[in-house]
Amino acid sequence: MTGYRGPAPQAGDGARSSVHVSNTGHGTASNGGTVITGYVDNLTVQQRPSQEPATWPHQVGVIPPAARSFQHRVEVHRLRSAVEGGGTTVLTQLLTGMGGVGKTQLAAHYARTSWDETSAGGGLDVLVWITASNRSSIVTAYAQAGVELCRGDPGNEEQAARSFLAWLTPKHGAKSCRWLIVLDDVNDPNDLKGLWPPASPFGRTLVTTRRRDAALAAGGRRTIEVGLFTEEEALRYLTESLAGRNDSAIQLRALAHDLGYLPLALSQAAAYLIDTGETVADYRDLLADRATALGALAPDVLPDDQALPLAAAWSLSIDHADTLSPVGLARPMLQLASMLDANGIPESVLTSQPALVHLAAHRTPLDKESASSPTPLSPRDGVHALRALHRLSLIEHSPRTLHQAVRVHQLIQRTTRDALTPDQYDWNARAAADALIAAWPEVERDTDLAQSLRANTTALSQLSEDALFQPGPHAVLYRMGESLGKNGQVAAARNHYQRLTEMISIRLGEDHLQLSAARSNLAFWQAESGDVAGAAAVYANLLEDTVRVWGDDHPNTLTTRSNLAAMRGKAGDFAGAAEAYDSVLVHRIRLLGEDHPKTLITRLNLAAMRGKAGDFAGAAEAYDSLLADQIRVLGEDHPNTLTTRSNLAAMRGDAGDTAGAAEAMADLLKHMVRVLGKDHPDTLTARGNLAFCRGDAGDFSGAVEALEDLLKDRVRVLGKDHPDTLVTRNYIAAMHGRAGNAAGAVTAYLGLLADEIRVLGRDHPETLTTRNNLAYFRGQAGDRAGAVVAFAELLSDRVRVLGKDHLDVLATWNNLAFWQGQAGNAAGAASAYASLLEHTIRVIGQDAPQLRGIRQSLAYWRSKA
Repeated sequence: MTGYRGPAPQAGDGARSSVHVSNTGHGTASNGGTVITGYVDNLTVQQRPSQEPATWPHQVGVIPPAARSFQHRVEVHRLRSAVEGGGTTVLTQLLTGMGGVGKTQLAAHYARTSWDETSAGGGLDVLVWITASNRSSIVTAYAQAGVELCRGDPGNEEQAARSFLAWLTPKHGAKSCRWLIVLDDVNDPNDLKGLWPPASPFGRTLVTTRRRDAALAAGGRRTIEVGLFTEEEALRYLTESLAGRNDSAIQLRALAHDLGYLPLALSQAAAYLIDTGETVADYRDLLADRATALGALAPDVLPDDQALPLAAAWSLSIDHADTLSPVGLARPMLQLASMLDANGIPESVLTSQPALVHLAAHRTPLDKESASSPTPLSPRDGVHALRALHRLSLIEHSPRTLHQAVRVHQLIQRTTRDALTPDQYDWNARAAADALIAAWPEVERDTDLAQSLRANTTALSQLSEDALFQPGPHAVLYRMGESLGKNGQVAAARNHYQRLTEMISIRLGEDHLQLSAARSNLAFWQAESGDVAGAAAVYANLLEDTVRVWGDDHPNTLTTRSNLAAMRGKAGDFAGAAEAYDSVLVHRIRLLGEDHPKTLITRLNLAAMRGKAGDFAGAAEAYDSLLADQIRVLGEDHPNTLTTRSNLAAMRGDAGDTAGAAEAMADLLKHMVRVLGKDHPDTLTARGNLAFCRGDAGDFSGAVEALEDLLKDRVRVLGKDHPDTLVTRNYIAAMHGRAGNAAGAVTAYLGLLADEIRVLGRDHPETLTTRNNLAYFRGQAGDRAGAVVAFAELLSDRVRVLGKDHLDVLATWNNLAFWQGQAGNAAGAASAYASLLEHTIRVIGQDAPQLRGIRQSLAYWRSKA
């Protein structure tokens, strides 16, 4: 962003958005099949408009289907009594580590009955079901609710999630909303730090987990322990499930005892008996023989006290499932599913081409024909294999639930994996990774599918990390990081690549080809999360290693040079960035030619850095020359051509031709309306830039009128809390101040700041920018001492968030010094300017354009002191 032309330079702050920035997006460079994130191949980020809030009642997420012969246990009544009191209730298990006791089914039953209740005093307005096996899944589900219910930003999951939690908080005078949030299968209570739903007299939260940590019971949360069926509950379950048969109560009671009263094992036995028609007595004999064999073969790997009877029931069921059509596919399909997320696997993963190839290669050989000549399989064969497993209660297959169509209980997964040899384990893990990549769309338009794929990748990584690094890191690990970052989970993307970098270094060595890709991605998301200086250091070190390993002319070397140049510019070293881009340009012209798209993008970035470094005339000339070549090579309607026209118009304004800049922006806007449409986000941005140019030309009233019209359209198209809508309000407040109404600007900025803290958070760059502008206009309105205090507080926060060498920190330091002088402390201002001058020279060099103003200010306040 550029800043105000006031007495104190506002580098990094102000009201113009994205005019001079040619590298606001990120692109990819191919490196042997591995994705390297960079700043050099894409210029704009397309934003999806926010949608209108959904009407109530509204459900987010899918409640798992009811189990066969669901039992109304005593826990059903205990749960309803606890949850109806409001607050948070945690369903845990009586014995640590034991699964298969029916916690999810109890929660699903309560959610379903509450949702269906229609009485005036009961029922729900909003129900959110979340598979909470990791933090990313929770954030994504909250974000979906935020987008659907309160205009959350669909392009930033973290912000949309915070918007949803804020929306749940009771507000005076607002319509009460009766909500229920179910957090199913919490694996780690730490995943809920900062994500617990707020206390509300109208809201209820229900958690299911195998954990028994003290943190889960903190804050007044109620805990209900769920154990095995009682003997009578087990008998009733079997009697209802096997209705219509002539099994004696004595045999059913004995079978329940054989299976340890474990609900999961009982459901497997019932499904087997229904499908085969065998008697309970015969099944008990088979079960005893199979349990004896399993106990002798692997007594140490069977988990939990209930695992041996479960393993025996599983073994009989999978043997029978393999006999169903398509013969021999049930077992390899279950083995593949056991590597993925127990809480939901997209059907498209298990019926993808890599999955089908794996199933055909590992089909259970039940006859000579299937053993000798494996035939190709179709997706229909994969679906039929899933149905066979569903018939035997080995999985839950719900085809209508597209992104969580297959659920497998964790105990069944563990039992299945325990039966694999080490080689079989690795084959299945890599096949699952291949299947995930095949099902992962290049453009993630479906956020539910993207989250499900990320959850499955996380589960696979936790179970099979060794297999995913043979022979090198699997591509799904890179796709996971990209998906996190592009969906707004920037910190999670950074942490993902940090771990990936460490694992590649440990497992494959410092010079491995894939380490460079991981380090490049780490640097990119490190910068996106605010650590620009750290990212620049990573790129600088990476460049040394890239040149040493691959040489000067390798594509990855040029990508790294370009990324380093972009990072220097982002840190405020515009002259250094321009010099670096100039070097990249020489290489790209020599290797790719003058008309290659990457060569043109490098010229665009070079022109932008020249302008930021103060060479307005040189930048304008460079843009003008580039524009002619882009029209010739790309066409006048190409997005990069439009970006260059916008930057050229802005540069004319910076060079002093404000009327010419406004005229050029107006022509560009007509062109964008024709090409993109009047409601396209880029068209709306162009309208804001045109209004700002009018203000630069002195037409403040016209600028305010245009911005007010723009604000109405942005609220209509994007929503009142969208970041671009908030930026438009920033424009309006700034224009009021520039027109001489400093008090009006202060009032507008106070309202904007409250909304930005609510929507974006206190440390977001736009929030910090608004605080800067608010402090500036406070001083302009006469409260000079208040401006000093505000700038001092802002400086401390910006150093904490951005680091002491960031350009915005230097601008804030400059503003603090200026207002110290204006408030009467000339000596303090001189001292601050002297320190700022020394620091700025160290950070961005002796020739930086900012130094001239700092030196003049230092001389002025020294004379006053």
